[in-house]
Amino acid sequence: MTDRNGTLAGKVVMITGASSGIGEAAARLFAAEGAAVVLMARREKTLDQLAEEIAAAGGRAAVSAGDVADAEDVRRAVATATERFGALDGAFNNAGYAGDKIAPLHELDEAHFDRVMDVNVRGTWNCLRAQIPVMLAAGGGAVVNTASTAAMGATGAPVPYVAAKHAVLGLTRAAAAEYAERGIRINTLLVGTTRTEMIAQAVEGRPELAEHFVARQMQKRMAEPAEIAEAALWLLSDRASFATGSALAVDGGHTAN
Repeated sequence: MTDRNGTLAGKVVMITGASSGIGEAAARLFAAEGAAVVLMARREKTLDQLAEEIAAAGGRAAVSAGDVADAEDVRRAVATATERFGALDGAFNNAGYAGDKIAPLHELDEAHFDRVMDVNVRGTWNCLRAQIPVMLAAGGGAVVNTASTAAMGATGAPVPYVAAKHAVLGLTRAAAAEYAERGIRINTLLVGTTRTEMIAQAVEGRPELAEHFVARQMQKRMAEPAEIAEAALWLLSDRASFATGSALAVDGGHTAN
């Protein structure tokens, strides 16, 4: 059920990677907290179903299927926000890709490296370039980029993913510095191991990874997607008005250990 007086009441928020996991959880939560949400991911049918479920619960949602690595797809999603809902107040740039192979650097090919960089780094870059002009024109806004504990050091994840998430953190900090005085807050989430499709696929192939993924966390469990979405909700809300350029750890204690 939608709360018209909720934390994001009256705001329009774009969410990438919205077809599953953290993005899906965020879409449901933000809509329930009063936001109109624009859903972006490659799986259009899945997004359509999610939008229908949000609408059935009293929320507002629009779909703009596409790949964040494609700048035109991203621009189309931003245009959907302004055309359907008249604004773009916030963005949760959550789409990510770790690759389909866990192997040492020298065993990974260029195609693997390129795709990981395209989704995580170019995707975040494309989103910021399309979202910021709309927010500037409106006098401000808020952006949350999804990074990872891999943004802070070697976690055992493949090297391209670690490098890509370092880059997402760098993009966040540099962009936050550029736009802080112009009313746009830009933050990132350092996400710990979360029960998403990506993690499920990795564990299915190598069950021993389940224990490895949480070994360094103080809380010896995986996060639920909704737990990460709650942190993004706060950063996008007016309650986080003095937070920008931050790297908020939602990682079960991983980065403090």
